[in-house]
Amino acid sequence: MPARRANVLWQLGKVLILLVALGILLALGTWQVQRLHWKEGLLADIAERQAAAPVPLSTIEAMAASGGDIEYRVVTATGHYLNNKERHFFATFDGSPGFHIYTPLQLADGRYLFVNRGFVPYDAKEPEMRMQGQLTGEQTVTGLARAKLAGQPSGIPDNDLAKNIFYWKDLDAMADSDGLPKDKVLPFFVDADKTPNPAGLPIGGVTIVDLPNDHLQYALTWYGLAAALVAIVVVFWWRKRHPDAPQQ
Repeated sequence: MPARRANVLWQLGKVLILLVALGILLALGTWQVQRLHWKEGLLADIAERQAAAPVPLSTIEAMAASGGDIEYRVVTATGHYLNNKERHFFATFDGSPGFHIYTPLQLADGRYLFVNRGFVPYDAKEPEMRMQGQLTGEQTVTGLARAKLAGQPSGIPDNDLAKNIFYWKDLDAMADSDGLPKDKVLPFFVDADKTPNPAGLPIGGVTIVDLPNDHLQYALTWYGLAAALVAIVVVFWWRKRHPDAPQQ
């Protein structure tokens, strides 16, 4: 009797383990489906923001001050570019290395907005190589608002301030290296749109929306593993009940 009881408990234990494993696989698959719906909604929201009419800079300022999501919202700003204070962010465009040109735009009230004016090839890093694109006088820029990064992304090298080469968009370091007071610098960037610049440089409209959406693949993987587990259990059970059946 004790041996039989132990065998029953052993069998129940195996069933429980299988049910827990199956539950985990199904839960992971369902979680990925939920993430898929969330990511699709996020991408649709970003596309809607990019297609919307531009809003004044004050609207983005108010949203940022209240903790709102300003990413990829179309905005316009007017001021004077401080071309002698541009910062260079290492980037690629159509597979070629170069830089995004971040230039402070001085607003009428004396504050500053860093504008990503666009891409220039590596050999056009220095302003004297593209003087026609150094806009003077009052300028109005339209582009996408981009939030200030909270910190240095993992795996990204430190910025080389001595050479004016940035590998991550450190707004505070850009302002400091330009000698701009932090309390006068708006806490976000604007990526300029594709409006052509003289002589074609910088090339605007370089914003990349890089949000991988592999959740469907992950969901199918987890559900597939759950189905495979059920199939293995069924085959094992059937073979145990029919030991004399021919093996495939």
